[in-house]
Amino acid sequence: MQSFSMNQPRICEWMLGSYFLYTSIMALVLPVAWPTKLLVLVINLAILAILNGFSRTREQGIWLLLRNLFPFVGVLLAYQQMGWFAQPHENFELEQAWVIFDRILLQEWGLLNLIESQGAFFPGLLELLYLLTYALGPIGMLILLLGGRIKRADHYLSVYVASVLLAYALFPYFPSEPPRSIFPGELSGHYETIFKQFNWWLLGGVGIHTSVFPSGHVSSAFGVGFGLFLAISASRLPGILMTAVACGVAVSTVYGRYHYAVDAVAGLAVSVFALLVCPYLMRVYSRK
Repeated sequence: MQSFSMNQPRICEWMLGSYFLYTSIMALVLPVAWPTKLLVLVINLAILAILNGFSRTREQGIWLLLRNLFPFVGVLLAYQQMGWFAQPHENFELEQAWVIFDRILLQEWGLLNLIESQGAFFPGLLELLYLLTYALGPIGMLILLLGGRIKRADHYLSVYVASVLLAYALFPYFPSEPPRSIFPGELSGHYETIFKQFNWWLLGGVGIHTSVFPSGHVSSAFGVGFGLFLAISASRLPGILMTAVACGVAVSTVYGRYHYAVDAVAGLAVSVFALLVCPYLMRVYSRK
């Protein structure tokens, strides 16, 4: 696949622009306070202006660096905006249905005992993987840079951005709270590692209350692995390693009671969809 010219938007930038147009419409439609509506519109206009600016600058030096890093800023803003759209949530029918599968997986099938069979090691490792999810996207970009594949950044970023934004876009349609909030103590592990304590503290400060379905952690982690598969076709090792990490992240979301098992499966499904669609978009876009 050929790389794109420097004077046209990237696929990942079209995705970001489309997403923030979507959230602009949501801000106007949903019953949120007018200051929030105005804030969303102002931020989204600024984002669209920045994306347009990138398509009009030369891909070199500081501009190339900023262009490669901006999608990670974009997905953080996308997550935050979904938090602003949270509506009152008093019906827990979804959570009551989803937790049934967790009880089967963790209790009846023994996953909880298996994870804790070697003491605190695997619980601590899973919590560490969950914490590292926030850094996986930039780490994937660093792998491209060190491997001399930075010109294929959009191949990587398109899968990553699509995986994350598709998950976030579904949040308003599945209002839900995490199992640690709705079922406190149930199916919880027995080890209070330092990583778990930090994760719970971090989520208490920056977590949103819109939805947990699909899991954004799982979709973003698999988006990194799948994106590396697409960007580095000559070697499968980076993609394999990051996909293995993503599998650990998926398990950690359920074990740590951050998500239900169905959230993790849905997050994986979203990333698989992104991996299937993005190569097609690349081929169509490259013909223009």
